[in-house]
Amino acid sequence: MKYFAVFLPMLNQEKSIEYRAQHLQYLEQKRNEGKIIANGRFADGTGGLVIYRVDSIEEVEQLAKQDPYVIQGARGCEIHEWDMDSDSALLR
Repeated sequence: MKYFAVFLPMLNQEKSIEYRAQHLQYLEQKRNEGKIIANGRFADGTGGLVIYRVDSIEEVEQLAKQDPYVIQGARGCEIHEWDMDSDSALLR
């Protein structure tokens, strides 16, 4: 498995408010499938971050593009493979 940090920069605040429930429901579904290990918004309101744990860049691209925020144009989508430290608290 690989880890990917997906930045979701704010594009449209009104759409972000409108589609927030759908976005959070989508993330919960993917968390329950074991594909997301962490997520949250930036305190300064500029967007958020989702950490995916999947097999490939192609898989994370597909998942990230299915996020209601991305589909609806509320947020952008910037994907980076992440070499997580094996001692990270996320693994505990």
